[in-house]
Amino acid sequence: MDYGKYKYEANLKARESRKNQANTVQKEIRMGLKIDTHDYETKRRNVEKFLDGGDKVKVIIRFRGREQSRPERGVKLLGRMAEDVADYGFVESHPRQDGRNMVMVFGPHKKKAQAMAEARKRKTDAEKAAARDKDSKSSSGDQASTGAES
Repeated sequence: MDYGKYKYEANLKARESRKNQANTVQKEIRMGLKIDTHDYETKRRNVEKFLDGGDKVKVIIRFRGREQSRPERGVKLLGRMAEDVADYGFVESHPRQDGRNMVMVFGPHKKKAQAMAEARKRKTDAEKAAARDKDSKSSSGDQASTGAES
């Protein structure tokens, strides 16, 4: 084997290993203690999306003024969040008070590389389906136009 071919194959191998490698990112979601239901649902959906993508999520509740004397309400809100996203991830660190903030960290059930591979597969499947639909529409359009001419 010549040296050029060896370098080429080593480069291909390195590129393939980088493609399967993924760094887990920690995302942050911040909310207040007096959050409305619709706003809470939006934050919950974002947490689910991040966990489904294989990222860790740090949920932070800000306490303002008198709210600091009621940390049990923050624990209750974070417990509700933990129940809601249990299908997508697990509680990595339980609620803890950190000055004016209460922090809880969720970890994903699946690894980042696995999530990226699934996303890549869904994308290629969608592209194949779109190509099939395009081919079937173009072939049915051709038949309709030839039938009208005869």
